[in-house]
Formats: sequence, C-alpha cells, structure tokens
Amino acid sequence: MRNLFVLLVLTTALVGCKSEVSQEDATIAVEEVKESFQNFGAPVAVSEVMTPVALAEFTKTLKVGDTVPVKFTSKVNSVCQKKGCWMKVDIDGEESMVRFKDYAFFMPKDIAGQDAIIEGVAFIEEVSVEDLKHYAADDGKSPEEIAAITEPKKSLAIVSSGVLLPEAQAAEEGSIPQE
Repeated sequence: MRNLFVLLVLTTALVGCKSEVSQEDATIAVEEVKESFQNFGAPVAVSEVMTPVALAEFTKTLKVGDTVPVKFTSKVNSVCQKKGCWMKVDIDGEESMVRFKDYAFFMPKDIAGQDAIIEGVAFIEEVSVEDLKHYAADDGKSPEEIAAITEPKKSLAIVSSGVLLPEAQAAEEGSIPQE
C-alpha cells in the first residue's frame, strides 16, 4: 500500500511538471523559420542543418578516403568566376571546396558573402599542386600568387547534391508594419 502511495505521488509530480507550449510560443517559433529559399540542384529540406562549427567537429576524425553525408550552413567565401562550377565556404575558420555532383548545376557567381545551406557528401582530400593552381586561376588570383603554390594540400571537401540560398527580402528593413 505504501508503494502504491509513493507511485501515486511521483506520477502526480511528473504530470504537474509537464511543460506546455502556448499557442503564442508556437506561432513565434514558426515565424522565426519562415524564409524563402532558392534551390539549386536536388531539393534540400530545411531541417537538421549543422553549423560550421558542428561540421568541423563531426568531420575532424575523417581520413583521406572516408566519406560522410552532411547538411550544413556556411558563408560562401568565393565562387568560380568562369561558370559557377565550385564555391569555397568557411568551415569554422578553414576554407573548404564545394563541387557540385556530376556538374548537374552551377551557382550564381555573385553570392560571395551570402549564407547557404549545402547538402552532400563530405570527405578529406589531398588536392594536387596542379589542381590548386587551376582553382587559383579560376578564382582570379595573380600569376605571382599562382606561382607561389608549390605543395599539395589536405582539406575538407564537399560534393553537393543541392544548395539553398535565402531569397532577398522584398520589403526594406523597417517597412514591415509592427504589431
């Protein structure tokens, strides 16, 4: 009988501690994620997106040849100025190369500085001197900067199946009525 009483008290306490979300809180949460995106490549869902810091932590134990599926957000540092066939993104202070699966899509050449959501496969690669020089030329580097490349580089790379870019807001800041 005593055990039954203890069980009843604990059950009542647990039910009483149940957190409830008010309708107002739910509306605010939905409004915070209302953003339109322009999709490039395969469709990308806006859920379970890693930060650049989380991606760096997740991939730090990879070795050359290992691959892992990823979906993350990052700032675009640069885009191939010839066709938009690759972009470099910031992953927790390190620059990573993003290429597009089967060259099925290209990115706009003027998106440097914008944030993007990228889905694909991440891996560690060793980039040859020849490829590093090719990318530097595509990036508009000077002949001196290109000539200074003399050693291969290991880095995190991504082959993306799809990319989302936030669409520009139609309304100017401050023109949205306040309630």
